[in-house]
Amino acid sequence: MLRPALKRSSVLVSGVLLAAALSGATSPAHAAAAGGKYVALGDSYAAGSGVPGQYAGLCLRSDRNYGHLVAARIGGSYTDVTCGAAKVKAMTEAQWDGPFRVNDPQLNAVTADTTLVTLGIGGNDLGTSDLGIADVIATCIAGAVVNPLGTPCKDHYADGHWSWSQWAWVWGEDSLAKRVDGAAPQLASVLQKIHAKAPNARVLVVGYPSVLPENERDCFGRQPVTVGDVAYLRGVLGKVNTMLAATAKANGATYVDTLTPTRGHDVCSDDRWVEGALPGSPTVPFHPNATGEAAMAGAVLKALGR
Repeated sequence: MLRPALKRSSVLVSGVLLAAALSGATSPAHAAAAGGKYVALGDSYAAGSGVPGQYAGLCLRSDRNYGHLVAARIGGSYTDVTCGAAKVKAMTEAQWDGPFRVNDPQLNAVTADTTLVTLGIGGNDLGTSDLGIADVIATCIAGAVVNPLGTPCKDHYADGHWSWSQWAWVWGEDSLAKRVDGAAPQLASVLQKIHAKAPNARVLVVGYPSVLPENERDCFGRQPVTVGDVAYLRGVLGKVNTMLAATAKANGATYVDTLTPTRGHDVCSDDRWVEGALPGSPTVPFHPNATGEAAMAGAVLKALGR
């Protein structure tokens, strides 16, 4: 979904340092074999940001992300242009981090002979900065410091305020929900462009795994976010997956559910496949570790009948 806060978020500094330490490893972007042509598109969840070994500079791409694992299983040629912090617009526009050009438009990699495309995107459209959803995470963590028993994240994004007329705390329009809705037509356009460029390709839209538990109380004292905001953010991420599934169905693509096979292995579990603010295994904060990437690869392979 996101690249760690390379410039601003002190909360995610540990993940940045980890990724930087790993980035010395190199890996080819293409792995040729007999068979079809597979192109992987998407953000840091697709890139496996922080999972060794890292390459592709600030894109923080891993040679153990789910795309690489799927490619190794199915054979054929493989092109990976995934990139941390990518938003939907990064499919058709160059991606920048401040003055630095990080990645070319990802759809450039899709050609007429492409036979398989996986696309994992949408989460970063919740954020307004180059950091994508990382700025949302930073806002929620900062709010928990000053209001540890409330819902500061929900209050910020859903206009939480006291209503004297109702004599109650109420919420207004949810800006995160609005951003999810705004990403849907952009994603639809991208899927249509993929079909136009590669009319014989099978297109899979890969959803996001189980980042937060179904019981928000499981996170008490385990992550620097309030219990109430865990429930709120779980709902937002659920809305992202629902949007991805609906948009895929409406535009000739297959949705890959990665939430179900990773349930119980969230950032607050004892057996994490998605790490939290302080990763216990190599990855960037709030991202899948190597086991999580493998689980996502399994979901893609299942969708392919492998």
